[in-house]
Amino acid sequence: MRRRWVKVLAITVVVLAVLFTVADRVAVHYADKEATHLAAEKYDYDNSTDGHLDVSIEGFPFLTQAFSQKFGHVKLTARQFTIDTTTNAPGGYLPVKQLQLDLRGVTVTSLTARSAEANLTTGTLTLSYEALSGVVTRLAGNGGPIRISQAPGSTEQAARVKVTGTVAGRALNSTGTLLAQGTEITLTLPGAEQPTATWRVQLPENVDFTAARATSDGVQISMVGHLVNLGQSRFTR
Repeated sequence: MRRRWVKVLAITVVVLAVLFTVADRVAVHYADKEATHLAAEKYDYDNSTDGHLDVSIEGFPFLTQAFSQKFGHVKLTARQFTIDTTTNAPGGYLPVKQLQLDLRGVTVTSLTARSAEANLTTGTLTLSYEALSGVVTRLAGNGGPIRISQAPGSTEQAARVKVTGTVAGRALNSTGTLLAQGTEITLTLPGAEQPTATWRVQLPENVDFTAARATSDGVQISMVGHLVNLGQSRFTR
């Protein structure tokens, strides 16, 4: 009789554990979708037809984190969204290959305003050479296509890039600089008709670029933020 009772208890515990796990995964799936929607609404990371945005709340169980309104780790990944120059120059749109943000120690500060704060945020933003070549060619106005590629010599927040092509009948073969400061990316190309273009990236409050380097896959920009505000309304600097 006792063995039967123990067996029934064990089965009950297993069933409850399964039900709790299913409920937890359903809840986190809904929360991920809602967080993705809020990120799209605030930061405009899904502004292209071939773009992708995903917010994922890490850790198990999710429900205990939700009840405490504190989340250990939240990841945001956005791909193929576009940013415009600060002057809205015609043809100045620049596709971002990928943006990744890791938010640590996230605390919900207001349920009604749907706002939160992260103790620490780190991330990377990657620009492909194909996208950089395309926007520089469009901004140059006339001449043949301009090609941007990797160049040695990146230092701290300035990535060095090689620039080749033709502008207004002149051959172009020089080295340019992509500078990442604050939330702005500035590309300087010596010898081109448009020597400088600047783009601003919508980032969570208190997140800034910290380094830029030219790699074989593109220009990779690092960022860091402390006490990062994740409010509902769109943030602009």
